[in-house]
Amino acid sequence: MSLTIEDISFTYETGTAMQVTALDHISAEIPDNQFIGLIGHTGSGKSTLVQMLNGLLKPTSGRILYKGADIHADNFDRKNLRAKVGLVFQYPEHQLFEADVISDVMFGPKNLGLSQEECQRRAHAALRSVGMDKKFYEKSPFDLSGGEKRRVAIAGVLAMHPEILILDEPTAGLDPRGRDEILGLISEMKNRMNMTIILVSHSMDDVAEYVDRIMVMNRSHLVYDDTPARVFTHYRELEEMGLSAPQVTYIMQYLKEQGLPVSTEIFTLEEAAAEILAHRRELHV
Repeated sequence: MSLTIEDISFTYETGTAMQVTALDHISAEIPDNQFIGLIGHTGSGKSTLVQMLNGLLKPTSGRILYKGADIHADNFDRKNLRAKVGLVFQYPEHQLFEADVISDVMFGPKNLGLSQEECQRRAHAALRSVGMDKKFYEKSPFDLSGGEKRRVAIAGVLAMHPEILILDEPTAGLDPRGRDEILGLISEMKNRMNMTIILVSHSMDDVAEYVDRIMVMNRSHLVYDDTPARVFTHYRELEEMGLSAPQVTYIMQYLKEQGLPVSTEIFTLEEAAAEILAHRRELHV
């Protein structure tokens, strides 16, 4: 297992009138080569949790282990951890600051003490991985579109050669086309690079088509941790949390309630089409 979360809790502003429990006794395993959707409404604790995973925040209680070692032990190398567990924040374009794209992507490898040649090699490879043409390398990152800035920010983390890539609301603020491009890119990277990806979102539709596993946060608790099909069977409970299942799930549930023998453990358009066609006689089509 790459990361083990052992009964962690976290409280902001402990001992003050502003005290808030963000995480309450969370346990989970983050294995190698898995695509995970971390879902929850604003304030559910999901962003706090991912900041724990690469050591930016220390649990109030409990432990986080990376390959069996406590990441907050005195002799643990957290600088190396942050290279191996890469975190792309929400609106990552706000973190771009160098004069040109290639310099921005090289910044992380330089901090690892790598040679100029190795930094350039990694930066070029990372930018190719996110579909950025060489014509962008010398441009200011501030002259790029929103989607292009996201790609550069992701490339900056990929250049560190992470084993786990965490993306916090990577489609926030993008138009539908930009959203689809970024989600497609993330899915392609997962298949090509065999890394673990944790996609943080409040949208079930964003994750339904791509992830192997969904972790649902609500009011500082991890309430569901299972396959998408099994999580979406709790769509009424998800609604009570301010979330929802993908629209396809509601369609299949409606057909089931009308007496049609369709599966309700379906959450993509392709699966729904195949299931409906399989029962077209009952549908009288």
